[in-house]
Amino acid sequence: MTIAVRFKLEHPGFTLDADFEIPERGVTALFGPSGSGKTTLLRLIAGLERGGEGRLIVGGEAWEDRERGVFLPTHKRAVGYVIQEAHLFPHRSVRGNLEYGFRRVPKAERRLDFDEVVSLTGVAPLLGRAVPSLSGGEKQRVAIARALLVSPRLLLMDEPLASLDERGKHELIPYFEALFEQLALPVLYVSHASEEVARLAENMVLMSEGRTVAVGPVNEILTRLDLAPAEADDATAVVEARVVRHDDAYHLTELAFDGGTLCLPREDLEVGSEVRVTIHARDTSVALDSPSRSSILNIIPAEILDIAPHGEAQVTLRLRAGATVLLSRITRKSSERLELAPGKSVYVQVKSVGLVGP
Repeated sequence: MTIAVRFKLEHPGFTLDADFEIPERGVTALFGPSGSGKTTLLRLIAGLERGGEGRLIVGGEAWEDRERGVFLPTHKRAVGYVIQEAHLFPHRSVRGNLEYGFRRVPKAERRLDFDEVVSLTGVAPLLGRAVPSLSGGEKQRVAIARALLVSPRLLLMDEPLASLDERGKHELIPYFEALFEQLALPVLYVSHASEEVARLAENMVLMSEGRTVAVGPVNEILTRLDLAPAEADDATAVVEARVVRHDDAYHLTELAFDGGTLCLPREDLEVGSEVRVTIHARDTSVALDSPSRSSILNIIPAEILDIAPHGEAQVTLRLRAGATVLLSRITRKSSERLELAPGKSVYVQVKSVGLVGP
């Protein structure tokens, strides 16, 4: 089953024109720069805004179809909504905030148990606390727990990490990963941070100036040279890998992926477990011959798929290693000196690999 979204809305100086279909399970990132229409689209999906053309089909059920006169109000849409600032009731305890939403759902319609959600979000130690005493990260965890306790069929998250400092983000992301892995629930996650998307999402809807630009698996969108993410200075490829072994002598962990192997500093990971890593285009270089005497451990045979200019001095290479697509950012002079072109075989030298999660 899928979630089909079609909205067209006119505001003074801005037009939203979104049309896409996503899986009814897993995390889909709604990605794009500020002002691209991401929040407006979430509000339309939640039923908080209406107007123009609208069609929203969730698992075969029409929540909105303007042509047929169908419009479910917000309270009848099984949606959990988490925004940047956690709007909790300050006069209620954490438990009181959670029970407020939970009790509004008839028992027959509850898909999630109170204790289960409390455990998943790690808010058990906070239940007796007053809201004003919570940190920013704690408030967001409570807000997420409250959104889940309405037993949603769709979870909407509008840049939930944007208001937190780096420490708060690092503390909260593992909770997100555990939630998304354990709940059979579709999540539409708004962000303009590529690292966040690479860590959390399987699919991506790319927005620009109110329009849907591209839809597909995260790495497919991140590595398309005709799209904005690959043009950015922090252009990144996502690699799905498996832990092969640990090298205790050199304190390294070896990963295998469809295209080769990667070594990174020792991580406390179970052999055989699936992980996700990122490789920045700026952290790679290419060679025509396999380097035999180099300090770089990660050298991967690959084929050049495309080359695109990046400013006046650099180019971005799109490369295929097995079934995996990578990016490399090198100087235009090096590209011309090596006579690089689509179809040419090279060796990708990866200087740094970032482990982003299971």
